[in-house]
Amino acid sequence: MAKGSDSSNQIVVPQAKNAMEQFKYEVASELGIQPPNDGYWGTMTTRDTGAIGGHMVRKMIEMAERSLAGRGTNR
Repeated sequence: MAKGSDSSNQIVVPQAKNAMEQFKYEVASELGIQPPNDGYWGTMTTRDTGAIGGHMVRKMIEMAERSLAGRGTNR
């Protein structure tokens, strides 16, 4: 989605905004996708941005599962 437009993808925890942005660049790099130098993702292909977003979601689910597994069965 273009910079400055109304997006339904809102950061739930505002303090995580910078970390999520850095995470996006890290995932792009892992996938061998060159992130935009100017920070504007709107000129990238849908395939590339979808791959980045999908990989981010998979990694976040993995982190959540590891966190839950570390809690054990004591609630």
